[in-house]
Parts: sequence; structure tokens; C-alpha cells
Amino acid sequence: MFHFTALVTCLAIAFYFFTSIQVSKARVAFGIKVPAISGNPDFERVYRVQMNTLEWMPIFLPSLWLFAIYIGDAVAAVLGMVWIAGRILYMTGYSQAAAKRGRGFGIQASAAILLWLGASGAIVWRLAHA
Repeated sequence: MFHFTALVTCLAIAFYFFTSIQVSKARVAFGIKVPAISGNPDFERVYRVQMNTLEWMPIFLPSLWLFAIYIGDAVAAVLGMVWIAGRILYMTGYSQAAAKRGRGFGIQASAAILLWLGASGAIVWRLAHA
């Protein structure tokens, strides 16, 4: 069973849901009416956090699960938590200024890349040794 990976998946979805709520709050705070997505730089940064998180989910989630299946649940979950921590740093940095998003972005991107490389490598290794 993959209980740790399942928990991290739920946490990642909860984080994405949180970013969606932040966008709704920012719309009210900065007077940005639906469907507009521009008009205030502070709103635009909150919106980009949500959208960038959404853009990374199709990279992160399959890589997380394939890593868990082919390598191990606990290690996948740890790397998944690093990804979430990176997303939180990205959010807090980007909310302050666009120039402050790099550290969090690098952490989450590194975690996602490690998950993908690990999963891909393990799949290829198993195919070669089947």
C-alpha cells in the first residue's frame, strides 16, 4: 500500500485548493472582477501562484506515484513533501515580489525532477532486466 504517497497527494490537492481560495480573496481585495486576470500587480502574483501550481501538478503527481510504485512509498512521500514545501516558499516569496519566487521554484522543480528521473530510471531498469 502507498499510504504516505496518498497522504502527500491529498496535501498537494489541499495546497492547490488553498491557492484557489487566495485568488478569490485577492479578487475581492483588489477589485478584480471575473473573468479579468490582470489589472493589479498584487493580484496578478497571487493568480500566478495558483496557475503555476496547476501547471506543475501534471508533472508532479504522475512522477510522485510512479516513483512510489517503482522505488518506494516513503521516499516518494518525502520528496513529495519537499515539493509542497517548495510550493509554499514559492507562494510566500512571489506574494511579496516576483523576484523572491526563485528559491521556492528551484526547490519544487528539483523535487519534481528527482521524482521523474527516479521513476523513469526505475522503469527503464526493470524493462532492461525483465
